[in-house]
Amino acid sequence: MSKLTVDRVELAGKRVFLRVDFNVPLEDGRVAEDTRIRAALPTIELCLKAGAAVLLASHLGRPKGTPDPHYSLRPVAIKLEELLGRPVPLLPDCVGPEVEAAAAALKPGEVVLLENLRFHAEEEANDPGFARRLASLADVYVNDAFAAAHRAHASTEGIARILHPAAAGLLMARELEALGRIFESPERPFMAVLGGAKVSDKLGLVEHLLARVDAVLIGGGMAYTFLVALGHGVGRSLLEPDRVEAARAILGRARALGVRVRLPVDLVVAPGPDSVAGIRVASVREMPRDLMGLDIGPVTVAQFAATLASARTIVWNGPLGVFEKAPFSAGTLGTARAVASSAAFSVIGGGDTIAAVHQAGVAERIGYISTAGGAFLEFLEGRTLPGVAALDEAA
Repeated sequence: MSKLTVDRVELAGKRVFLRVDFNVPLEDGRVAEDTRIRAALPTIELCLKAGAAVLLASHLGRPKGTPDPHYSLRPVAIKLEELLGRPVPLLPDCVGPEVEAAAAALKPGEVVLLENLRFHAEEEANDPGFARRLASLADVYVNDAFAAAHRAHASTEGIARILHPAAAGLLMARELEALGRIFESPERPFMAVLGGAKVSDKLGLVEHLLARVDAVLIGGGMAYTFLVALGHGVGRSLLEPDRVEAARAILGRARALGVRVRLPVDLVVAPGPDSVAGIRVASVREMPRDLMGLDIGPVTVAQFAATLASARTIVWNGPLGVFEKAPFSAGTLGTARAVASSAAFSVIGGGDTIAAVHQAGVAERIGYISTAGGAFLEFLEGRTLPGVAALDEAA
């Protein structure tokens, strides 16, 4: 976790290759949501104020290794100019003679944005030659794209093996500090809240967490496989029959380790997520066979809140119901308020989870909100993140 950070690097007069995550949603040719762009501003501004010339690099979408105007970073350049209050020219490519000339001519305090890295198949292939071409543009490498750190791509891993110093940006450093805090020295009790649709997506995560946490609270679609493992019927709820034994084994391991596992005791049930006729609350012991569970019920929310009230560290990933449908969002929103009300240091990640704390009006009371999705999950699973491992160690 002790990586060199950009604020420890001599930047004056240097060209900085700054890998950022500008993989943002576009709508009608404009940036529809700019959270990830804003998150990179502190590192960009630090480099510029230090007298560096900055080359920003990012991917956007999945252009499949070939130039595609639909995935151009031009809307990002326009938004970035607005946020930085200075020109941000978009270069026509991320490599090649024209880009090399523009990089060489870049003056201290100036910034340019390279065109989409994924317009070249060599980026995702982590091609060494492509990484060398990227590295040739600059004197210093800074990675501030934690959300892409789980990918061993040329701009996240390959280049950091070539261009030194290779440092973490301020956003990357904050992510590593927050995640390191919950795993290296968590204040206890340490509790995990896990949701989402499938057990299969979270098996590695649950197994890794069991050896580290004091309690696990499980909701969302993944809860139904655990409920079946305990002998409950779940009606027409989302179920992975081939994962029931794995869920039963996890429950057995939790008991052996003394880890409390909280599962729903009541559910909000309906014929389907788009059919609220007959919506009601049912105990898990009396689950109607013709209905499906679409949210945790009020008793479960109260139990989760009571459990979380004693926590000192909380990590949360995944909604606890069909959160995007208003009739089934109460469980996720109620849990968001419980996490915020706890005295614990809390770390959350995942798009729906982040949306929930904002919708509940409690985002300011969360200890740390991760900008990452896949990288956040892989870190929680204990996997090595190539984009982090490749960075220089702190002195």
